[in-house]
Formats: sequence, structure tokens, C-alpha cells
Amino acid sequence: MAEIRVAIAGVGNGASALVQGVHYYRDAKEGEFVPGLMHVKFGDYHVRDIKFVAAFEVNRLKIGRDLSEAIFIEPNCCPRFVKSLPHLGVKVLPAPILDGVAPHMRDAFKVYSEDEIKPVDVAEVLRKSRADILVNYMPVGSYEATRFYAQAAIEAGCAFVNCIPEFIASDREWAARFEKAGLPVAGDDIKSQLGATILHREIIRLFVDRGVKIDETYQLNIGGDTDFQNMTLEERLKSKRISKTEAVTSLVPYEVPTRIGPSDFVPFLGNKKICYIYVRGRNFGDRPVTVWVKLEVEDSPNSAGVVIDVLRATKIGLDRGIAGPLISISAYAFKHPPVQVEDPIAKRWVEEFIEGKRER
Repeated sequence: MAEIRVAIAGVGNGASALVQGVHYYRDAKEGEFVPGLMHVKFGDYHVRDIKFVAAFEVNRLKIGRDLSEAIFIEPNCCPRFVKSLPHLGVKVLPAPILDGVAPHMRDAFKVYSEDEIKPVDVAEVLRKSRADILVNYMPVGSYEATRFYAQAAIEAGCAFVNCIPEFIASDREWAARFEKAGLPVAGDDIKSQLGATILHREIIRLFVDRGVKIDETYQLNIGGDTDFQNMTLEERLKSKRISKTEAVTSLVPYEVPTRIGPSDFVPFLGNKKICYIYVRGRNFGDRPVTVWVKLEVEDSPNSAGVVIDVLRATKIGLDRGIAGPLISISAYAFKHPPVQVEDPIAKRWVEEFIEGKRER
């Protein structure tokens, strides 16, 4: 079976969890329940079939280092759950800075000096590395950078997986560009395995299914890594709030006062994310019912298992010659997919896609 050749844009905590996870689950056995994996094999692909071939970053301490080392360099704080990670032979290359770095994040991200280091030609690197898929792990608010990498993927002839809340797969114009190029695209804004969005959706779906009228709801999130530090600027949160809010409100057949999104940066939490969910409604006889939930997770590992499935689904899309948005895996794995449906439906779509019963 062919390998899945993956390039990464942004060697942050998400990339750290993904790279560690591919090694951690390399010997996972099919047919067994494996904590952390939704599919040991996804179609014909095992987790170990994923191979990293290129990585792009603006942190001067990571540039030039092997990817196996760069994922542990500050400010990364993803928990180290692989004791010994082998040398991967993938040198982290200087990326264009663009809008991936907000002014208040230059010091935290340890951005290289453009007088001393010149960015590489990303599309050329993708071609030379024979990358199948480019994964976008840029910081929230990277409008220009996300579109730059999406265009580079098209120019290089590789698929694109958009893990952040900038709209590519769910944008008609960009979806059409990938379709015209004959390439699959998956996105947008990755859901965690058991995170704030998926939990909030399940609670909302339960209210609706059981005939409880929702009067109001909110979801507040705090964390201590650079993702939350970056999001202290409200101007970088526009698409993030849209993505997280629509993921929840799309399940409700009426208008509900809603507030969802990152709330504060608490440095000592590190990669820990704490979420508070509140839903108030009325059941039989208009009697009040209120749900309060607190969720605490390590943020980056919580999404890596989902990305592993997306990478394999996207490679299947390449193998089958599918062009444009991958509807099933996007609906299942992302907060703002091209088509938003309830999670059990999306899960069924994914299984049908694996079996070849669903086109995309």
C-alpha cells in the first residue's frame, strides 16, 4: 500500500500531537479497541502509512531542525507522550510570515528576521517532496496565509486539509478552484475528538430531540498555549466565532441567543483547555431545565486523532480522483464544513465513503 506523504504548514502544538501520534500508534492492531483512535485502519490505510515529507515554520528556533526535534521547541507545550521519537529526516523550512503572526505574537512565536532568513518557495518544496497533502496548522486569524498555502497546494498538485477557522473547503470560490485543479480539499476548522464543540452539539441535539425548548446557551473556553494568546485580539476571532457558533446553532430549528468562543488566556494552563457550557431551556409545562458542564482536556492531542482520519480520507480522495470538497469527512471532522449535518449522519457518511458507497 502506498504511503501518505504529508507536508505541514505551522509546526505548533497541533503538529506536535500529530507527529507524535503517528509514531505512537504505528503498531496499533486492527480489530481491537485502541484508545484515541476512531479507525485503526481507514479504508486500506493504517496510521503508520502517514509519512511527513515537509514542514514550514516562522520560529527561528525551529527552522533548520529536524521535525522530530522542532515539535518540542518553545513555545510548544503539547504534552510529550512519545518517549523516543526517531529522526524523521524532514528539515523545518522558513515559511513566509504574512498574517500568520499578529503584532502581539512576534516575540512569543520567536519570528525570524527577514534580513537574515529568506522564506522558501512553498509550492516548489511541495513538488520536490512529492507531498500528497498539505495540512494547514496556521494560527487563528491567518486569512492571507491560509489562502497562500491553499494556492500553493493547488500549484503543486497536492490536496489540502484546513484545520483552522478560515473558510476554504466551505467557500464556493475556493472549492471551485480545487475542483478545477482536480484535487480534494477537506475543512474547515478541525473538531476535537471529545472537545467543546462536539460536546455542546450533543447536548443541544439532546434538547431538540427530546422536545426541550432552548432559551439561551453559551460556551466559554480558556487555555494557556499560544493559540489562546493569539486569540486575545478580537479582530483575529471573527471566523472562529462564526465557525464554533454555526456548528452548534445549525442543529436548532429556531433562533437562540448564543455566545460561543475563546474567553481568556491563562498562561499557567499550558496546553490544557477548560470549557464551560451552559444551556437553559423549558420542558413539559414550560418548566425550567438547566445544564452546566465543565470539560477539561489537553487541547492538541484532542484533535490529532481526528486529523489522522482526515489525512487518510483525503488520500482515498486522491486515489479515487475526487476533485473539490470531501463532503463526508468534512461534515464529520470539522466545525464549518461545506455541508453541516448531525454527527451520527456524518459518521454514517464516512463509513459509506470508506466502503466506496458514497462518492465523496
